[in-house]
Amino acid sequence: MESNNELGDYLRARRAMITPRDVGLLDGGDRRVPGLRRDEVALLAGVSTDYYIRLEQGRERNPSEQVLRAIAAALRLDGAAAGHLFRLGLPVFATAAAAPTVAPELVRLMDGMRDVPAFVVGAAQDVLAANAMARELYRGFARYDNLLRMIFLDPFAREFYVDWDKAAHTAVGNLRASSSQFPEDERIERIVGELSVRSPAFTGLWARYEVRPRTQEDKHFRHSHVGEVRLHFEALAVTSAPGQHLSVYSAEPGSASADALVLLRRLAEQGSAPTVQDTPAEEEDVRS
Repeated sequence: MESNNELGDYLRARRAMITPRDVGLLDGGDRRVPGLRRDEVALLAGVSTDYYIRLEQGRERNPSEQVLRAIAAALRLDGAAAGHLFRLGLPVFATAAAAPTVAPELVRLMDGMRDVPAFVVGAAQDVLAANAMARELYRGFARYDNLLRMIFLDPFAREFYVDWDKAAHTAVGNLRASSSQFPEDERIERIVGELSVRSPAFTGLWARYEVRPRTQEDKHFRHSHVGEVRLHFEALAVTSAPGQHLSVYSAEPGSASADALVLLRRLAEQGSAPTVQDTPAEEEDVRS
């Protein structure tokens, strides 16, 4: 779980990931800390070392937007990571509560997507609704309920994701992005708390404070019936429902993966039901 000094925790984590060489400073050789020292960040940001130390320690709670922008530049933060910094340092950046249910109109839209896997995830990466193709794609998991719990707590994930490490990094970075937008979301807090207790792999990645909202990427899966399949992933924000994203997979036309999707559709049609909304399971254990 988070401490009461999230801004300081974030600054320390990001500082540890930047080397002097990354920012054009001389490396003094034997260094007591990984990454940059506090005085080096202060120098690069144009603030006093004492001020920066107080900011990291939580003794300074009201940094200006100008100071945060300077620190973001000093730490080489990209847009998503800088946005997270601003939301931690300037509470006015926080958004409304995440929407917990999927609109019937969106469910009907997914019902019409018969050739591609499509599903809606919430801010905590709960699978809120999914079409038959998506359920067939993820059929090997004990429960198709929360992408983070599936990746870190279900042993099947190591078989399903050809590059499990990449999937894990991406999922944690995406959850970090959601936690930045919805800092008081109880569902996110429960997921982070559960995984922090049960998964050392998650704990290590969460401590890196990497903010990576997932919008699109290429995925490589290993399905038990159709074999290996490479799909392109697009996450489309549902503007009417804060925190929700419609996730859609597609394959390159004429590719082996496109043929695999045809087989996947046949399997889905054999035992599919209409798209349904899911209620996130919060207390049950994922079992292999």
